[in-house]
Amino acid sequence: MDSFVVIGAGQAGGRAVEALRASGFTGRVDLVGAEPHFPYERPPLSKELLADDGAPFELIHDEAWYEERDITLHLGTPVTAINRDTKRITVGESGSLAYDKLLLTTGGAARHLNIEGTKLPGVHYLRTIEDSREISAMLREGGHIVVVGGGFIGLEIAASARQRGCAVTVLEVASRLMGRALPLEIGEVFAVLHRENGADIQLETGIERIEGTAHVERAITSNGSAIEASGVVIGVGIMPETTLAADAGLAVENGIVVDEFCRTSDPAIYAAGDVTNHTNPFVGRRLRLESWQNAQNQAIAAAQNMNGANTPFKEVPWFWSDQFGVNLQMCGAPDVWDNTVARGDLAARDGLLFQRVGEKIVGATGLNRPRDMRFIKRLMTAGKTPTAAQLADEDIGFRDLLK
Repeated sequence: MDSFVVIGAGQAGGRAVEALRASGFTGRVDLVGAEPHFPYERPPLSKELLADDGAPFELIHDEAWYEERDITLHLGTPVTAINRDTKRITVGESGSLAYDKLLLTTGGAARHLNIEGTKLPGVHYLRTIEDSREISAMLREGGHIVVVGGGFIGLEIAASARQRGCAVTVLEVASRLMGRALPLEIGEVFAVLHRENGADIQLETGIERIEGTAHVERAITSNGSAIEASGVVIGVGIMPETTLAADAGLAVENGIVVDEFCRTSDPAIYAAGDVTNHTNPFVGRRLRLESWQNAQNQAIAAAQNMNGANTPFKEVPWFWSDQFGVNLQMCGAPDVWDNTVARGDLAARDGLLFQRVGEKIVGATGLNRPRDMRFIKRLMTAGKTPTAAQLADEDIGFRDLLK
């Protein structure tokens, strides 16, 4: 009887073991995770759990679900080594598990800043349930929260803090918000949105150090100004957890390198989720994605391929964010484009912006247009090339453009 082991009990790991059983695998399944919790999804950590101090936290499945499917969980137990020769992993101090096939869904850890003061109480990063609860506990009316980083996570934290009655200052070292993922026009819309809701957005401004005695008291910015603060949250991205893979001699380059079937450089070892560097045919290059969609769907594909499916994983990347009641969704992950086309009213937060190379859509962003985005993803998957006039015309439905 084959034994499949999954290392990493987050969203990707949870969906992987689910998919193994759903695809008919009847052998032994072990899921090993460093966190003490059953698998869960991370998006609520910066949204619902921060905006509402009493919001319940939902797991992907409860304990009974794993018991019914004969999935053995090893939680709160880090894996310290992979021995590819013996096909065994070292669990904790001295435990071990044998595998016939292994899946790495180790995700990432919050990227830390190497500046003075980050060890002070009141300075936080957001990656786990515990992080979210600690941040939520300091979001009290009258407090002043400094958020370092104007990407998705930083802005979601800022919006949640404002909704809880905190004063908020966002420090972003770039010249626009969400600049790593989105075009300038969208960043400008969200700068206005946050300022309208009372946040102080400081662009082209980094953080020099954090000061305080027994607790954080102020943040000193790169331009020398001091911001009094009751808390600081640093959201400047994640670092993929590749140490296990690298120590085992697997190919690693900004993530664990996998092929289109989610296989690593060792054919018995697969990887999925935030940790993978993979080829995306719709984007046309290798990349590492930090998204709910990729964590779930690549993990499902990897599990199915471990069980013999041999099906390439290929999807148009999709991301979303909710801030102050505005739903932002984007398809694609373009690094270049030569023209854009707008539909609707972006300034009113009800519209779409297409990024194109010639007439090919390489990216699209929707503000409060979730239904449209479902069709746009299908347009991009099918390789359709509507004209600029068709994309801009609200009277032309995307369903018609798919025909």
